[in-house]
Amino acid sequence: MNKVTIPIFYAIDDGYAKFVAVSIKSLIMNANNNYNYDINVIYENLSEENVQKLKSLETDNVKIILTKMNQNLSMITDKLGNRLREYTFTLTIFFRLFIPVMFPKYDKCIYIDADTVISDDISRLYNEDLGDNYLGCIVDKSTIDNEILASYFEEVVGIPRDKYINSGVLLMNSKKLRELKIDEKFLDLYTKYGFDVIAPDQDYINSMCYGHIKYLSDIYDAMPNPNNKEVENPVIIHYNLFLKPWQYEDVQYYDYFWKYAVLTPFYNEILEIKNSYTDEDRKKDSEWMDLMVSRAKSLVGTQNTLKNVFESGKETRL
Repeated sequence: MNKVTIPIFYAIDDGYAKFVAVSIKSLIMNANNNYNYDINVIYENLSEENVQKLKSLETDNVKIILTKMNQNLSMITDKLGNRLREYTFTLTIFFRLFIPVMFPKYDKCIYIDADTVISDDISRLYNEDLGDNYLGCIVDKSTIDNEILASYFEEVVGIPRDKYINSGVLLMNSKKLRELKIDEKFLDLYTKYGFDVIAPDQDYINSMCYGHIKYLSDIYDAMPNPNNKEVENPVIIHYNLFLKPWQYEDVQYYDYFWKYAVLTPFYNEILEIKNSYTDEDRKKDSEWMDLMVSRAKSLVGTQNTLKNVFESGKETRL
């Protein structure tokens, strides 16, 4: 009997090649041999050296497919106002919205951010039953305890704070999203309204798909948050926002990352990043986080919001 193939997507630029290698290595180390895995890495500006290093991670049942960004997406440019960190908010954040139409051979797939570690068998996530839902997602526990951000989710994005999902891990009903033309819906909203949002892809996904999301266990998107206890036996750890183990030592799930980083061809580079990260860099992280919260606060009460266009009937969700 032929093995089922599980399609998994990442989106990176050259700077994140070393971190996606850690995620891929951890996935491979915990993969179920009863499945094959197509790991699709969608990229822009990836060096040949990094291409070869990523390809070297392949195994008998894990295929790594490197795909350059579809040039038809070049019309999408992230507004300067949304670039809290220029190297963080690049065009790669929008790739996940175009996976269903760019890869029509897949009816179901997983999208996962590069700043992750897969510490258990990822087929557990893939085998979650979506029914007629568009997505399987996890509530964003990294920010839910910040009252200003929680108010932003409710008043600007238009999603209850306990239903606002993190888009760093998505189980996608690609067939359904393709039929609904999620790519066209996003582009129409993006170009027509020019919403000022703090998490461009995530806010659109939340607002467009609300009501058709299956909420999954925290084990699939365990995010560091010093106000929360660590999730026990996580399947996927997601080092969201600024809590990166290659920059800080006092981060939840720190050891998980380095367990796999040492097994990649990028280990010395990652270690150098950690060793050279300065107090000034950490201060900037704090300042950027404060800026994000400040911008969220400033947007509450404005009129041109995702919440208003959907709740007023000007637009319909997917």
